[in-house]
Amino acid sequence: MTTAFARQQQLDYRRQEQALLRAVWRACGLVGLFFAAFVVIQAQAPAARAVDEAPYVVDGVTDTIAYGLGRSVKVTGTVKNGAIAMGGDVIIQGTVEGDVAAIGGSVIQLQGSRIGGDVIVVGGSYHHDDANPDRNSSSSTLLYAGYEQELRNMIRSPKGIVSPNWSTTYVGLRILAVLLWFVVSLIMTAIMPNTISRGIARLQLTIGRVAIIGVIGAAIIGAGIPFSLHYLPAPLNVLVGLVAFLLIMVAALFGRVVVYAATGRWLQRKLFPSRQPSETVALLLGTAFWITLASLPYVWPLVVSVLIVTSLGLALTARYGVGWKQSQPA
Repeated sequence: MTTAFARQQQLDYRRQEQALLRAVWRACGLVGLFFAAFVVIQAQAPAARAVDEAPYVVDGVTDTIAYGLGRSVKVTGTVKNGAIAMGGDVIIQGTVEGDVAAIGGSVIQLQGSRIGGDVIVVGGSYHHDDANPDRNSSSSTLLYAGYEQELRNMIRSPKGIVSPNWSTTYVGLRILAVLLWFVVSLIMTAIMPNTISRGIARLQLTIGRVAIIGVIGAAIIGAGIPFSLHYLPAPLNVLVGLVAFLLIMVAALFGRVVVYAATGRWLQRKLFPSRQPSETVALLLGTAFWITLASLPYVWPLVVSVLIVTSLGLALTARYGVGWKQSQPA
């Protein structure tokens, strides 16, 4: 009788594992189809370019720094102390004796112009019309390319940081994020089901302690990495950075999957109390719930902070059992 029950249990477990693997493959196929459709739509849609405002023109000779906030700067005269644009380009048609910097824009050196200092670009690029631009031989060029339009939009409209623009692209990216995290959750649940289950139980029983440990861990990592980079020797810096990176990766994957699964189970009990619980449905509900919350205007920074702290706390307490909070009787 016991042997027959064990065999039935093993058969049920194999069936659940096969069903979970089938769900993983179907979700992967769904993500692939959605991503392909999204790429095709983006390729067919015309690129939207923001219309730049009229640049701030600096003519004549000035001893102050020429700067533009949320707009481009065009130097047609002589600027002795440098030029900077945040959210726009720096266009040099005359002479700049100091440094030239652009954040969320590019530095454009037209023909016959001169830059005496360094060129610093964050998010854009450095263009010059002359094959050998007129630069100081001791000057340097510091360039961090990428996300030029995003940085420009963020500087020109800081409200967009906490209030995203609900466009078709944004909604599509959110749906893609739900599908991707759903697939990741399914894969991790299939690989380590017992570990995920223990994490869910620990989160339900000791959520306060997990959150406190997550806050302490985040504070230590946030302060410890700059401290180690400044005071510790290079080998220890590499070790500290590697440990912090691994911890963040574990928290980003393991912790978030546990949070998604626990939330999905709770939602499943509330929304479908009469139906048999399904791990796949719970993961989809939990993932969609948190991704939706993280997409809401003005609320998403708090939601992301809660996810980071809770995930970090789960990662730091992963080796403890469910009853780790309770003291042992004497």
